[in-house]
Amino acid sequence: MSRYTLFVTGGAGFIGANLLEYMVLKYPTYRIVNIDKLTYAGNLNNLSRVASQPNYLFEHVDICDLERVRALFRTYQPDGIIHLAAESHVDRSIESPFEFVQTNVFGTLTLLQCAREAWQGEYEQHRFYHISTDEVYGALSAQDTPFTEKSRYEPHSPYSASKASSDHFVRAYCDTYGLPTLISNCSNNYGPHQYPEKLIPLVINRIVRSQPIPVYGKGENVRDWLYVGDHVRAIDLIYHQGRVGATYNIGGGHEMSNIELVRLLVQLVDKRLGREVGASLSLIQFVTDRAGHDFRYAIDSSKVRDELGWKPETDFEKGIVETVDWYLPKD
Repeated sequence: MSRYTLFVTGGAGFIGANLLEYMVLKYPTYRIVNIDKLTYAGNLNNLSRVASQPNYLFEHVDICDLERVRALFRTYQPDGIIHLAAESHVDRSIESPFEFVQTNVFGTLTLLQCAREAWQGEYEQHRFYHISTDEVYGALSAQDTPFTEKSRYEPHSPYSASKASSDHFVRAYCDTYGLPTLISNCSNNYGPHQYPEKLIPLVINRIVRSQPIPVYGKGENVRDWLYVGDHVRAIDLIYHQGRVGATYNIGGGHEMSNIELVRLLVQLVDKRLGREVGASLSLIQFVTDRAGHDFRYAIDSSKVRDELGWKPETDFEKGIVETVDWYLPKD
């Protein structure tokens, strides 16, 4: 019997690196191939813990390159795919929407087509798992109940529109060709290895350097925060035990406004740096709100809890302290 082979796209990024650290060590009998273009947000140093493991391989390939992706399928004959590769920063999508369509839509379509060609209808032992976002559902008011898997798609940014389109292509390949797909839509992740353009590492770095901390509008926008390690465990469960054709929402169950989060980070970082706690609050600068800024996201994770027994295990207060410590400069 040939060795079980798993493709992970975007493995040098934030969630991908955390996933590979987990999967490579947990499944030593798997051959796990990290496929990454290494854009600005990809960093192979994120994988130093597993880079030398015998079951880990890296391929520097753009998922939009149809012929090179086809060649990877011929070479490795993967049993499954966990697809994380994506452009994900909303601000960048507003400035450069075509790049997001290229990677998030065309790249996903390329992988779907290559999987369909390689597996040739023999789908029973194969899986194509697409990782998406809660932003495809649009925005909630303060009174609305959290998003469920049946929530209507109403994307408001080029980023969320590109992810919504990729979700639809995944479902279309399942419905049209019988490709064995799974989708999950997650809330905002936090934890180690995140590129510093995102809110939490950005704020930490600004506090350390005593630089202005930009906060959109009045900072009242609300996000549901999910520790990346909890997300990784959910991905593992869904890939191995989820129902083919199903969608699962993954949320941390911890809603917080942006300004509340920024103030908490100020307190934690000031304390860690030996400053007077709250001294860095003066760095906060409210700036013009982002175009189409969704007010609130919140996820109902009851489906993945009920079907697969998953729940977030990392208390937010503990997780955010560990996250701050990871990003602070090491002496």
